[in-house]
Amino acid sequence: MTEPDGSVVVRVLSYNIRSMRDDVAALARVIRACRPDIVCVQEAPRFFRWRQAAAGLAGSCGLVYVSGGATASGPMILSSLRAHVERTEDVLLPRTPGLHQRGFATAVLRFGRARLGVLSCHLSIDDQERYEQGRLLLERLSALDVPYAVAAGDLNDRPDGRTFGLLANALRDGWATEPWGREHTTRLGDPLQRIDAVFVTEGVQVLGCGVPMGLPGVEEPDLRAATDHLPVLAALRVPAA
Repeated sequence: MTEPDGSVVVRVLSYNIRSMRDDVAALARVIRACRPDIVCVQEAPRFFRWRQAAAGLAGSCGLVYVSGGATASGPMILSSLRAHVERTEDVLLPRTPGLHQRGFATAVLRFGRARLGVLSCHLSIDDQERYEQGRLLLERLSALDVPYAVAAGDLNDRPDGRTFGLLANALRDGWATEPWGREHTTRLGDPLQRIDAVFVTEGVQVLGCGVPMGLPGVEEPDLRAATDHLPVLAALRVPAA
């Protein structure tokens, strides 16, 4: 939706899809019901025919592939046709021996006169490596060189953790700013934790952010079947450039 002043409302979905190893039809139904303009994916397919899998998921959700996947070691960005893709960059992060390779998928998208930097991330399970990746995330977001940006993903950290705190001090945590829906992002029935989040830079207005439980079309059986995380949906108002 475009406002009279040129600002736009965009819906950003962050979702760890566990390499599409679960019920892909349920996954697509959840994504479609959220009607996102941008999807920040974590654990996108990374191996045999990963591009085909990514394109298939995007197509089944009425979206297009933007960046990431195997080239970012898991994080990926999809978008609706509302978005004009100005540029993309996939980033591989320094790797600690014995731990998984991590990366960022990044893009600059334009919606009419509004430009938005986007970063999808999946941070390390190791505390020290994760904290360093949080610092690199802030540097990379700044390097996008746009006035407004969003970073979303699986942090592998809780709000009381030091990496989550690092990001929340530099950016605005969507749930903490304007909570909506369900808070905790771990699989239904698992211990309650909020380890997935959407962060925005100053100037981006958070209209609501949380797990879209109760949203029309988002059914609990689909959330259980789609993957081992719950999605986070944020409605954001982005000013015109």
